[in-house]
Amino acid sequence: MAIHIVDRRLNPGSKSLENRQRFLRRAKALVQGAVKKSSQERDIKDVLEGGEVSVPIDGMDEPRFRREGGTRDMVLPGNKKFVEGDVLPRPSGGSGKGGRQAGEGDSEDTFRFVLSRDEFVDLFLDDLELPDLAKRKLAEVESQGIRRAGYSTSGSPANISVSRTVSRALARRVALRRPRPEALAELEAELENCSEARRVEILAELEALKSKIKRIPFIDPIDIRYRRFETVPKPVAQAVMFCLMDVSGSMTEHMKDLAKRFYMLLYVFLKRRYRHVEIVFIRHTDRAEEVDEQTFFYGPASGGTLVSSALQAMHDIVRTRFRPADWNIYAAQASDGDNSYADGEVTGRLLTDMILPVSQFFAYLEVGQEHGLSYEMPNSALWTLYEGLRANGAALSMRKVNERSEIFPVFHDLFQRRGPQERTA
Repeated sequence: MAIHIVDRRLNPGSKSLENRQRFLRRAKALVQGAVKKSSQERDIKDVLEGGEVSVPIDGMDEPRFRREGGTRDMVLPGNKKFVEGDVLPRPSGGSGKGGRQAGEGDSEDTFRFVLSRDEFVDLFLDDLELPDLAKRKLAEVESQGIRRAGYSTSGSPANISVSRTVSRALARRVALRRPRPEALAELEAELENCSEARRVEILAELEALKSKIKRIPFIDPIDIRYRRFETVPKPVAQAVMFCLMDVSGSMTEHMKDLAKRFYMLLYVFLKRRYRHVEIVFIRHTDRAEEVDEQTFFYGPASGGTLVSSALQAMHDIVRTRFRPADWNIYAAQASDGDNSYADGEVTGRLLTDMILPVSQFFAYLEVGQEHGLSYEMPNSALWTLYEGLRANGAALSMRKVNERSEIFPVFHDLFQRRGPQERTA
């Protein structure tokens, strides 16, 4: 008897969960595009709240059967102007999809869809990843893997090793000299043309061979072998992300807000996508310090600017806590580009000799004044230094931002999933 189970768990729109999940799978590209567009208009804290997105209704068509050819009768209620056979004129102006005024303008019908918090963040982060996540090590693993571990004499019938069982049975039969069917066939053929005395001998020999065959089975329970498996810690990728932020006096509140928004988004991304990622927060003025998340995002600070202090702090932490052979090391730095002129050489040397050789990825985000254009930002001292290093082959990714709306596109550009041969510039 067939059993039908209907899932009636409800979502906020009172649709069944099964239908909702089917819709998300079918319209994933459209919904994901709507999420990206919606995220540009939100504050960072609002990204975690889900909400309503609009999807073009043109993309919501479902496959259905249509009758082709023939004559169809249609009833159009409320018609007082046309009769059968009349040709309906096209509407003057517009595209037929509606407008702000009758017959004018151009608009697009949309389907509004409410996403939960988890659905919104999952779709936003779906095509982002840490690049070159290569080094693997047995860490504090939460899941177990299974591997082959030889054979055993007991186990599940589904795990019987036929080849091993047959080979052991063959070896046992050979060792015990179990008579072969060919030997019995030869003796039985000899019975047809033999003397009476020889017939008695052959019959006695056949009886002895058949008795031996019964005592030595073709396959004995001692021959059966089962494939054995054992659980082992599953190798996982270990990664550490260093967040370096300038909080000196040259950073205005707008610049600090841009930097914090970038790092908050990075924090959400890492915590959401990777289980075993350590995050180290380093903020600096003319001296650097490792701080916790709350202090990094909200603690007040002021002073001069020495970028080398942050790089030196990162190097010291890597050397003492994160062995490069075992950890994938990433770093993201946010600054207004201001740095002491005398500190440029030290900064460049630390970056090229100490930081980049052990890092999988290093991103630099330069924040500018409000109401400016990122492509019109003048090259700062730090930008010029990093650009020179990159020209000499340093693996640096650099971007500029002025407005909150640019944070999401820049973040997505830095961490979007790329092919094995691609590298962020």
